[in-house]
Amino acid sequence: MTEKATIKNAILNGLYDRNYQAHQQFTPKLIGNEDGTIWETLRYELMNCKSFTWAVAFITSDILTPLKVILADLARQGIQGTLITSDYLGFNSPQMFAELLKIPNLKVMLTTIPGFHTKGYFFTHDGYSTALIGSANFTRAALLQNHETMLKVTSSQNSTLFSQVATGISHLQNESHPLTEEWIANYAKSWQSPKTSNGSNQSNRKIIPNQMQRAALIELQGLIDRGAHRGLVVSATGTGKTYLGVFAVKENRPQKFLYVVHREQVARKAMQSFQRVIGGSQEDFGLISSQHHDFSPRYLFATVQTLSQKKVLEGLSPQMFDFILVDEAHRAAAPSYQRLMDHFKPKFWLGMTATPDRMDNQDVYGIFDYHIAYEIRLRDALNNDMLVPFHYVGVQDYEANGEVIDETTNLKRLVASERVKYVLRQLEYYGYCGRQPRGLVFCSRQAEARELAKQFTALGHPAIALTNQDSNYQRQEAVKRLENGELEYLITVDLFNEGVDIPSLNQIVMLRNTESRIVFLQQLGRGLRKYPGKDFVTVIDFIGNYKHNYMIPLALNDDSSRDQDQARREVQLPQNIGVSTINFSRVASERILTSLEKTKLDSMAELRRAYHELEQRLGRAPLLIDFLQSGSVSPVVFARNKLLDNYGSFLVKMGEKVKLNRYENQVLTFITKELLSGKRAHELILLSLLKDQDVTKEQLISALEQNNCYVNAAVLRSLTDVLSLRFFDVKAGKQTKKQQYGDQSIIAVNQGIYQLNSQIKDSLKQNSAFQRLFVDVLETGLALSKKYDQRQQFTLYQQYDRKDVCRLLNWPLDVSAPMYGYRVAESECPIFITYHKKSPKQRNAIYDNQLQDGQSLRWYTRSPRHLSSAEVQRLLAGVDEGHQREKLHLFVKRSDAVGKQFYYLGTAKIDPASVREEMLGEKKKAAVGMNLVLEHPLPTTMAKTLFE
Repeated sequence: MTEKATIKNAILNGLYDRNYQAHQQFTPKLIGNEDGTIWETLRYELMNCKSFTWAVAFITSDILTPLKVILADLARQGIQGTLITSDYLGFNSPQMFAELLKIPNLKVMLTTIPGFHTKGYFFTHDGYSTALIGSANFTRAALLQNHETMLKVTSSQNSTLFSQVATGISHLQNESHPLTEEWIANYAKSWQSPKTSNGSNQSNRKIIPNQMQRAALIELQGLIDRGAHRGLVVSATGTGKTYLGVFAVKENRPQKFLYVVHREQVARKAMQSFQRVIGGSQEDFGLISSQHHDFSPRYLFATVQTLSQKKVLEGLSPQMFDFILVDEAHRAAAPSYQRLMDHFKPKFWLGMTATPDRMDNQDVYGIFDYHIAYEIRLRDALNNDMLVPFHYVGVQDYEANGEVIDETTNLKRLVASERVKYVLRQLEYYGYCGRQPRGLVFCSRQAEARELAKQFTALGHPAIALTNQDSNYQRQEAVKRLENGELEYLITVDLFNEGVDIPSLNQIVMLRNTESRIVFLQQLGRGLRKYPGKDFVTVIDFIGNYKHNYMIPLALNDDSSRDQDQARREVQLPQNIGVSTINFSRVASERILTSLEKTKLDSMAELRRAYHELEQRLGRAPLLIDFLQSGSVSPVVFARNKLLDNYGSFLVKMGEKVKLNRYENQVLTFITKELLSGKRAHELILLSLLKDQDVTKEQLISALEQNNCYVNAAVLRSLTDVLSLRFFDVKAGKQTKKQQYGDQSIIAVNQGIYQLNSQIKDSLKQNSAFQRLFVDVLETGLALSKKYDQRQQFTLYQQYDRKDVCRLLNWPLDVSAPMYGYRVAESECPIFITYHKKSPKQRNAIYDNQLQDGQSLRWYTRSPRHLSSAEVQRLLAGVDEGHQREKLHLFVKRSDAVGKQFYYLGTAKIDPASVREEMLGEKKKAAVGMNLVLEHPLPTTMAKTLFE
């Protein structure tokens, strides 16, 4: 199809009749922030255009960082664009204009047309153009959050619309002048920031619990009311942990209260917060530190170093306090804290921390009796507007003569003047929120920190290095100098990971390898505390050839699934958390993907580590349902692991005493390997009923309907085939799957009554370990089933392997092994396509399964096949008459590297005009090719996941 015909069909589909087959990338449509974001569409168009012109009235600095990442990549391709804007209503700030001037491949024009209020984004491609016109200005809120509507239209370049757009742009440019530094300077002299509705005096505002604090206080009080003596609150940095402690103390009204922390600076600040909320006399609040020993006040704030001294503790009664709060509670395993916890016997110990999961395997959870009163992680805090949004930028580290920074790079290269200049250019380009940078730089070595500080300062960016060799006083003075503008950067190694509060930070710079998700999030969190006038923080991560690069997208997306394919998507597709954005330059993305390819995320070592982390939190051996609820590891990872029969065998490897006989192990293996994924809930529902009692057919149907599961005679037969193991009675190597699972039916069906077999019934009664693991698989599987639409066989854009498809099509046998690319059955035909082949020499590489228009795939039968072949005739039955007999289900995966799982793209129709016999490959074997037209056009993100 020619380009003009493609665009013509797209216009007809979008504006005249949706039954026209059309390329979905070109079809006119409305774009908003409800299903995806407007920014995703703009980003895609930018990355695929030849040039662009935007005419936008209002622009905010808080969206320029992700734009700069893309334009930096486009600059390397020689692609440029034009932005036309204005000073209408004084909305656009001088700093925003200054940031625009930093982008070398962006020509910025200021229109003099009065009342300029346009919002139009125009992109030129080879032979066609795309326009987005509507309500969205180029602001973070408009492109990521607000309810906005944009009409996206693609037209050929000889269309009336294209001509009108070109004329309109030409007119705007004729009435515009270039943006210059001189114009910005003059504009800044008279510019006033638009007034906001928040004009109240914040210092006099009454402090009340926020959303997180209200929920935490309810949970905490419930814990106390149940008689617990210890509890832990886990809350991301900046979400108000200190004030939560104040509210908890205020509610409980202790006669004597103690607050313990490791630094006097933090203790003093906490005391001020308590005074502000609780009120009362100044004499009610006292400090215990190296210089202060007044134990008489009702509310005491102590450093652990002073209070834990033997001579101090000996003079204090164990019953002195009835409420003790330990801040930074992840330190509570240290000997100094343990001396306090062994000595004092309050009514309640409250621990508070942002990072309970420690790398030194200290059991923080156990110290607080595994009572997690409340937990809020980074993603939840961002989505609930408790933290300032961030714009993360992963850029490539400095490269010279083909050499890139890695773990072995010597100090001389790390502090080479050219690398330092490169780093400063990136910091300047990606910018910050505010009048000047207030940055915290993390590097690898202390000597590196000191040398970088010297060079930063020499190049006009005042900086100081801080290490653990510097005193607390020196650190405090350095922070003051940063906050009052004397310094631009503090450069350190790991000193500021936790416990130090610098709310005004507007840049976080990572000049070191990421080796720990915990440390990465700690360092990211340093900049997320809210501060007046701070709309965002810029996080710039310099990515070299580090073997642990793969940790970066996992940490940013809070992804613990151990799913390699999902991790790839997190690198390749745009991400945002609320209005925070995650951006990787093209080279940085490639380096992360290279690291990911060399890593096995679901290795036994990774599972062992995750198990012990969760065990620490729970105080017991975790079950599959615990992994699911904690978000630690997807339970399906255990099911897919070839080294494990079931979760019971994993527990044995972890040292747990789990006694199962051979048949119990086989039953657990069956329900784990075949049912746990929840892709069809029917078997799980039936087994959940049968563990307690026999079930009639009517009761089963009623239960399925109550759980929104589709029910018909075919699926009921399939249930029996699967649970009787007849479905698995096919050769699979030396034995059948049926033999692997015990070679006897799990259930019996007699006169419409379903029953568990007697051995399983006896085991459920007699073996508590088997009963616990059996129920755990069923509960976890049912929880996982919620992500699938159980009202139909398959759920769009979910993943299935060939065996799943055989079962969900209600076939009597698992014929997945010999099926390969497709199987023409009586009425339904699944088609499996691997889009990217490993090598042209591979057998299946001769089939060129091209995605042609976002809705149509070119597909070929196996060879040799002819139009006259019986299989092809069955496949084409009714196609010419418009009544296709075979229901085609299309499953696609990107490559064999992603494993056995295929994405379900829905049903497809054969385009009769596209069917023809062709000779394929070097040996010129006959096959029949045809276009498969998807019933559901592919979303852009799915098309990019599979076909780019």
